[in-house]
Amino acid sequence: MIEIANFTNQFLIAMPNLGDPNFSQTVTFLCQHNSEGALGIVINRPTDVMLHEVLLQMDIEVKDLNAARLPIFFGGPVQPERGFVIHQPVGDWLSSYRVTDSVALTTSRDILEAVAIGEGPDKFLVALGYAGWGEGQLEREMIDNAWLNTPVENDILFDVSPEQRWESAAGKIGIDLNLLSSVAGHA
Repeated sequence: MIEIANFTNQFLIAMPNLGDPNFSQTVTFLCQHNSEGALGIVINRPTDVMLHEVLLQMDIEVKDLNAARLPIFFGGPVQPERGFVIHQPVGDWLSSYRVTDSVALTTSRDILEAVAIGEGPDKFLVALGYAGWGEGQLEREMIDNAWLNTPVENDILFDVSPEQRWESAAGKIGIDLNLLSSVAGHA
C-alpha cells in the first residue's frame, strides 16, 4: 500500500506556470490534509476590505483601531462569505482547529469580538473563503507541478508583508521562483 504524504502545516507555493487566476503567485497555508482532501487559506492576497468593515457588518463594536485597519484576505474561492482567522497562540475559542501546538484556525465570532477590543491573539490574519481539494486532487496537482510545498515559517505567515510572501516562502528553501522554468518534467 502506498502511503500518502500529509501536507498539513505546509505552505503551498504556486509554481510560476500555475495559470488559475485564483492561485497565480499565491502562498496557501495548508491547515488540513488527509485521505479525504485538503483545506488551506491563501495568505498573500489582501483585499480592499478592512477588518472594521466586516466587524461593522457583524454589529461588533470596534475599540482597537490598529486591528480595525488590517486588511481582510482572499482566503480562496470556496465559500467566500465565510470567515477564517489564522492565529497564534492557539487560545480557547469556541470553534477552532489546532493546526500545530502554536497556530490554529478559528471560525467563531468570539475571536473577532476579542480582536475588536484588543484582547485577541498576539498574531492573526483574517480571511474570507478557503482553498479546498477533494480526495487525491492536491496530490495530482503536485504531480502536475502546480505547487511547491515547504514547511511553514510563522514569520512568513504573520510578519512578512503579503506582497513578499510568495518569494519569501520559496526563498526559505533556497528557491528563486523567477529562475524556474514553466515547463514541467517528470522521469
